[in-house]
Amino acid sequence: MAEIKVPELAESITEGTIAQWLKHPGDHVDKGEYIVELETDKVNVEVISEEEGVVQSLLFEEGDTVQVGDVIAIVGEGTGENSATPSAPQKEAEAPQPAQAEAPAQTQAPAPEQQKPAQEESESRPIASPAARKLAREKGIDLSQVPAVDPLGRVRKQDVETFNPQAAAKAPAAPEKPAAGKVVPEEAGKPIERIRMSRRRQTIAKRLVEVTQTTAMLTTFNEIDMTAVMDLRKRKKEQFVKDHDIRLGFMSFFTKAVVAGLKKYPYVNAEIQGNELLLKKYYDIGIAVSTEEGLVVPVVRDCDRKSFAEIEADIAAFAQKARDNKLALSDLQGGTFTITNGGVFGSLFSTPIINGTQVGILGMHTIQKRPVAVDGDRIEIRPMMYVALSYDHRVIDGKDAVGFLKTVKTLIENPEDLLLES
Repeated sequence: MAEIKVPELAESITEGTIAQWLKHPGDHVDKGEYIVELETDKVNVEVISEEEGVVQSLLFEEGDTVQVGDVIAIVGEGTGENSATPSAPQKEAEAPQPAQAEAPAQTQAPAPEQQKPAQEESESRPIASPAARKLAREKGIDLSQVPAVDPLGRVRKQDVETFNPQAAAKAPAAPEKPAAGKVVPEEAGKPIERIRMSRRRQTIAKRLVEVTQTTAMLTTFNEIDMTAVMDLRKRKKEQFVKDHDIRLGFMSFFTKAVVAGLKKYPYVNAEIQGNELLLKKYYDIGIAVSTEEGLVVPVVRDCDRKSFAEIEADIAAFAQKARDNKLALSDLQGGTFTITNGGVFGSLFSTPIINGTQVGILGMHTIQKRPVAVDGDRIEIRPMMYVALSYDHRVIDGKDAVGFLKTVKTLIENPEDLLLES
């Protein structure tokens, strides 16, 4: 018999949410095989079984919050051919009734008024974790009377522990709370849908509010003529794919330009620690990637030492891992500066929010053809991109912020110069 426990996740992560059980009671599991997927504040983590055997029981349900070290499943001996103990505790089997000699066994169905449709019984049964059901049985508590704190209406063990039957009997009945994801009529007669926020979305919301409340954030803007870099990509893209088996995108150009700007304006690559400034002499650039559950920012390490092809390959690999929920915590930690590209969604202009403890973030936007004055005498239609630098004014003055953004602009408009900076 082996216990499956929530492993150590990361220094700053102490709990997670069970996103999906990959194995169920009665399933055979090999040693090292994944048994459950946990959703944490940053990434999804798959937990393996340390022993081979059959899943005997699941102690938590999908959506439950679990702490590091919690036992969440039991794996025992067996082949998996027979059904094991179900994940949700079942009602104790009733003792068999002694046979009555004076009457034959009843074979007819009970009267209609005694029957209860299975669907009705299932709908009336409260949603509760296995631990909550076990504790409720021990205490003789009716789970339908226990109020749930969980937004989904699931009764948990702590709800049962704090439940006071006497106080509940005196309290007025609370209005029924609609389940998450169910369209219900609002008081004014308007339909709404109640959807529970994922743990990652909750964390994103919390962190963004923290950043806006703890930094003196400003944004400065500029525009870049993308003609030269687009012509260069057009001339070199086929050969680039043949040589490196990766597509040449804009992101590697901007990453290299950002590194050059950070070298020239080192305070943009800094971090506040107490009453000190930490100037970072390395260039680990976070590249924001959109997923269904929100933005994640994997970090491309040592961008000053990598070629265009290596940067493009890293970005493509991270994007695929993000879509597959395969990013590791180490992929998201330690960035010194962030680039986000809202232009892929058609954004023309925006003010990005600084990422974590960093002091700057570059926002790229969609490329749009606009009339531009050339050499002060001619007007031409050029592909233009607005760029934005949001920065922490506690660390960076306007002069450095504007200078940094102008450096990026100059290098993108003269991409050959990036070879000298690389």
